[in-house]
Amino acid sequence: MKLFTLEQFAAHLNETFMVSIEGDGRAPYVLVEARPMSKDERLMPGMMRAPFSLLFRNESAIVFPQKTYTMTHQALGEFGIFLVPIARDKQGFIYQALFN
Repeated sequence: MKLFTLEQFAAHLNETFMVSIEGDGRAPYVLVEARPMSKDERLMPGMMRAPFSLLFRNESAIVFPQKTYTMTHQALGEFGIFLVPIARDKQGFIYQALFN
């Protein structure tokens, strides 16, 4: 399991990540936000990284359910990510991933 940091994702803001969808499909998700979950970025005892949040946009007309998906990015490779749909805007659905 990879231990990602906010900085690793923030370097790829506005880039496309591909998500594997059931039935051998793939859907593009664009990273639209990468931010710390707390203004206090100090690590608490026992924490391996500061918690952070990612927001992705998918322009599909249908919402995908919350679950763990396999995501691929050219620089970050392939990894599992738990995505939760949290909003809809004119461009599609917004999904959030939390890392703590």
